[in-house]
Amino acid sequence: MVQKIKDMSIGTRLIILFFIITSVTYGVNIYMYWNINKSITTIDYVYVSNADLNVLTNTLENVQRYMYEYLNTKSSDALKNYYLNHEKYNELIYDLNETITDNEIDLMERKIRTMSLEYLDLTNETIQAKRGRNIEKYNKYYEEASQMYSYISTNIYSLNNEQFERNSNNYYTLLESLKYLEIINVMILLIVGLVSMFLITILTKNITKPLKKLANSANEVARGNFNIEFDVPISNDEIGIVTVAFKKMIINIQKYIKQIKESMEYEAKLKENELLMKNLLKDAQLKYLQAQINPHFLFNTLNAGVQLAIIEDAEQTGLFIEKTAEFFRYNINKINEDSTLEDEINLVDNYIYIMSIRLFQDINFIKNVDESLLKIRVPSMILQPPIENALNYGIRDIDWEGRIELNIYREGNNVCISVIDNGRGISKEVLDDIMKGEPKEADLEKNSNGIGLKNVISRLKLYFDNDNVLKIYSDGEGKGTRVTITIPIDKYVMTDNFT
Repeated sequence: MVQKIKDMSIGTRLIILFFIITSVTYGVNIYMYWNINKSITTIDYVYVSNADLNVLTNTLENVQRYMYEYLNTKSSDALKNYYLNHEKYNELIYDLNETITDNEIDLMERKIRTMSLEYLDLTNETIQAKRGRNIEKYNKYYEEASQMYSYISTNIYSLNNEQFERNSNNYYTLLESLKYLEIINVMILLIVGLVSMFLITILTKNITKPLKKLANSANEVARGNFNIEFDVPISNDEIGIVTVAFKKMIINIQKYIKQIKESMEYEAKLKENELLMKNLLKDAQLKYLQAQINPHFLFNTLNAGVQLAIIEDAEQTGLFIEKTAEFFRYNINKINEDSTLEDEINLVDNYIYIMSIRLFQDINFIKNVDESLLKIRVPSMILQPPIENALNYGIRDIDWEGRIELNIYREGNNVCISVIDNGRGISKEVLDDIMKGEPKEADLEKNSNGIGLKNVISRLKLYFDNDNVLKIYSDGEGKGTRVTITIPIDKYVMTDNFT
């Protein structure tokens, strides 16, 4: 758990600490607020029983008064008020205790309840006798009711005094409890504050201590002392990361100084062989000039063969030699230059013608080209290698009729080039090797012009600064292959007549 905390960032630790302190503080305050309010609520209800008894006394007095008023005046208002207070008093006495218990107050309430029920019956009998004009009877009931009223009032007064004394004791007890709650609240908040200061102090030391060490090390480096040793903190917070990076920087500087010393020693040795290197360079330049003569000799020889074929009326032979010369001339002259799609298509046509003569068979080659795209400039030698692969590895020596299809079309802001064959297809392993630029040695040997897909892929990626310019798709062996080249229009150089 401790290590996990050390691995946290400084910001996260500060947030957690703030959250803990805030949560504890708010929790303590909420708990104390709840207890204080509970105590205040209890205090508010301390004298409720006395208030209820006062209401009971007033209602009893009203019953007695309106009964007496009706007996003297026989007023309908007095009778109405009597019944209203009679009903109210009857409801109030039902809230009094009616069970037998050892509690003195509960016994007094039960006694008042019993006498009150008897009293209400006597008042009803008195009213009924008055209404029946039975003077003797209502005088008797009135005297009994008045006597019972006196007893009830005396008992209610006694009960009210008892409850007031008890409630007063409870009130002072609650006030004392409230004071203690305030003291406890202050103490708890004080403890929370001290603990918070302690945690903040520890966190601050954990931050400043490694920073001081790092600052001392930086000062040593500033003085030119790179041979310093300091402990790397085990935490993975920002300070730990900076310390590790600083130590790696010191190690790299030490290595760099060592490499500079070794490089200076190595350069001193190289000076001893400087004259020999100049001689070797002159020999290499001489061989390069000699190598440039060979292509010209090849083209001159092929041109002589064309002229000889014309003299001997061998038109097909002359055409074959001429196409071959054009193919190699384009290969040699354009390999390091840009070209147009039109030139690339002409090169493909020459290649198909040459291979059809070499293989003694017609090659089923289909072109679907949007002529408005012919003047677009592209790297040279990007169409012939895919066509050559489709021929050599796709449809050559298969048991069904082979077909190669070249499509050049515009799709949105891209020019799309696809070379499709219905030949052998490519397994997933070989396809992955080709896309990684790791073709087999056998594949390299079969490329007659020495430029394979590896070269095309590399040049397209560099030319358009995009790793997804060329893609190869195949569903497996025997299911053909599709090579697609997607050229973004806003990145290639176009001729003036292209829009």
